[in-house]
Amino acid sequence: MSTAIYSHPDCRRHEMGDWHPECPARLQAIADQMINAHIDDLLEHRDAPLAEVESIARNHTANAIAIVRDHLPAAGEYYPIDGDTSLNAHSWNAARRAAGAAIAATDAVIDREIDNAFCAVRPPGHHARPTEPMGFCLFNNVAIAVKHALDVRGLERVAVVDFDVHHGNGTEEALLNEPRALMVSFFQHPFYPYCEVLPETPNRVNVPVPAGSKGDTVRALVQEKWLPALHAFRPQMIFISAGFDAHREDDLGGMGLVEADYAWMTQQVMEVARQHAQGRIVSCLEGGYNLSALGRSVVAHVKALAEL
Repeated sequence: MSTAIYSHPDCRRHEMGDWHPECPARLQAIADQMINAHIDDLLEHRDAPLAEVESIARNHTANAIAIVRDHLPAAGEYYPIDGDTSLNAHSWNAARRAAGAAIAATDAVIDREIDNAFCAVRPPGHHARPTEPMGFCLFNNVAIAVKHALDVRGLERVAVVDFDVHHGNGTEEALLNEPRALMVSFFQHPFYPYCEVLPETPNRVNVPVPAGSKGDTVRALVQEKWLPALHAFRPQMIFISAGFDAHREDDLGGMGLVEADYAWMTQQVMEVARQHAQGRIVSCLEGGYNLSALGRSVVAHVKALAEL
């Protein structure tokens, strides 16, 4: 498989304070583990472009965009958006790079330049609502890419797979009335963002699981819930919100997954993509805050994507 990694130095310049778990060291940990695993040289590395405001506006209101663009503080200062989300002087460009990576990867996969892609970007996106940033997230990178695939590239059916420990409420809201998109996920419940669990529909299979759930629980729900929905929907492209904070070593979650579980989930998604979507997958980094577990889990995920 031809797998590309999209990233940019701007994604490391956004930070929210030395105390904050969503930190630039996350991307360094991923890069280090890829080198340690001897896969870095086997992947194509591409710079994430800056997303155009027009592209971001397909998913976000003008006010949501202005909250980020118009409130950048001076160097060394922070502008708080909510209790755990802040801006620094570099946040606008970082957020545009993160969204731009997802869009560029979408185009490259559709154009068959590459088979699939992993976007090693931050800030993450799946909590960002159409109307406001939220929960470490400024813009919803995956939702922006989904709407680019549908509205610009003309795809008729796309799917989102979200395996972050937290519910991807922003993505769910963005796709709530979008029949061309299916979202499947699991998430620890009750847990942040403490939102209502909506019933399953043909376009929404978001499965709450209790704290302490391990790989056997997740693998069973993938087989019983996700895969039937995905095959029935026959997506022409699959987007992954790749959060790794359900790992057993991650203190920001309370689940018990390990690297092999992420590899297995990725392989299941790849098989759906092979059958229905010409293998087309774009994966975007979401959570994962234990640096060692994050790096190891991303390696497992990317090795599966690249079939290494």
